[in-house]
Amino acid sequence: MLHPPRPRLAADTLRTLLARHRVGEVLSCEPLSYGLLNHGYRLGTTRGRFFLKHHLDADPADPAPLEQRHRATARLEQLGLPAVPPMADGDGRTVTVVDGRCYALHPWVEGRHCHGDQLTTAQCRRLGGLLGQVHTRLAQVQPAPVPGPGAVAAQVSADPAETEGLIGELLRRVRSRRDRDGFDELAEYRLLERLELLRAHGGRRPDADTVPATGWVHGDFHPLNLLYGVLAPGRASEPVAIVDWDRLDVQPRAEEAVRGGAIFFVRPDGTMDLAKVRAYARAYRRSAAASVAELSAAVHRVWWERLNDFWMLRWRYQLRDRRTDPQFPAASALVVWWTRHYERVREAFCG
Repeated sequence: MLHPPRPRLAADTLRTLLARHRVGEVLSCEPLSYGLLNHGYRLGTTRGRFFLKHHLDADPADPAPLEQRHRATARLEQLGLPAVPPMADGDGRTVTVVDGRCYALHPWVEGRHCHGDQLTTAQCRRLGGLLGQVHTRLAQVQPAPVPGPGAVAAQVSADPAETEGLIGELLRRVRSRRDRDGFDELAEYRLLERLELLRAHGGRRPDADTVPATGWVHGDFHPLNLLYGVLAPGRASEPVAIVDWDRLDVQPRAEEAVRGGAIFFVRPDGTMDLAKVRAYARAYRRSAAASVAELSAAVHRVWWERLNDFWMLRWRYQLRDRRTDPQFPAASALVVWWTRHYERVREAFCG
């Protein structure tokens, strides 16, 4: 099976959830998304519209970590950030466990996702400032950061020898396909190209003794996790909701800024809009009080991470999941372009 089926919610489960939250009778339930981390549903009831999230990775026997993330988003909302925490049920709990599954009910927020090419320069500045506020406010509402597994893993840069082994495995899978298509041809080309880049730049692996500055981060800051209000057709206002806090963790904070910029401002041809990156990054540095040295180190580490990363091809060829296929052409081209224009990219984030 190449794609998981669109999820449907059992009627008994839905009735139980709505009864516990006292939000009326169901009028509609539309599956919105599916993935490895959650399923989403848009609900219409006799008392309004809501977003129901099924957390696939949450432990129903111990929902405390998920509830802790919910409390963090509630505190951020109190400080003026568009965090949109879930609603509490009749017992005051934000996680409802039904039939061994964890659910959270959020108020519905009307908005749309915007890529960087849809944002003005002023909006790019506000985007960078918003991420800086997320990092500084998380430091206020969360306990003193103790690096967790994500931060520890993030500090260990990829080993190019292991990456070469992965490239070899993926090439074997691509070449063994009977009915090759255009994607397979592109994948083989990019894998061979990346192998050459790794051999040319393998000596630039980030210093293992340099520990990046860590702090609490959203963990997955990109266009699909940010909703903008709609002023008129084709015009976005300001962010109205930051969603999907599932990866809230202690990690290198400036690296989240660089990753976010690389996703928001990549063009379809794999180049980056460096003018918008500069506006975004300057605002982030001011808002987060991040130094140029911190951003420079983050640019290098994220570039190296991208050079060694093949998660989209692993989804297609190892997991037989093609949902990320549309992202691959631009993302794979970006690595090559970034390597060729390394100093320009670094200057855009740090200048």
